[in-house]
Amino acid sequence: MFRRLFWFVAGVSTGVWATTKVNRAVRRLSPDSLAATAADRALELGGRARQFAIDVRAGMTEREAELGGILGVDDQPGPEPAPHRAVLPVNRPQITYRGHVRSRVHPQDHQQKEGH
Repeated sequence: MFRRLFWFVAGVSTGVWATTKVNRAVRRLSPDSLAATAADRALELGGRARQFAIDVRAGMTEREAELGGILGVDDQPGPEPAPHRAVLPVNRPQITYRGHVRSRVHPQDHQQKEGH
């Protein structure tokens, strides 16, 4: 009697353990979970890359100071460089294309054909 009861309890507990393991694996391998894991790892990688860039800048500043001291270069910082921005033409009323003058075309000027 006790032997049967023992094996029954052992079987039930093994079944519960196996079911729990399988359900955890299914949840872990679901598309949502995989996407969340990938996003977490990407954020972690971004943090590490940011920290690496900070460390490189600190080392670069330190080395520049060392070289400035060795070479006797003045440590006075120069003027802050202006941010580089491309200058694009704002108003360009006409475009010349192979000798023909065409007015500028805007996306709202085009009407979608029926059936497309």
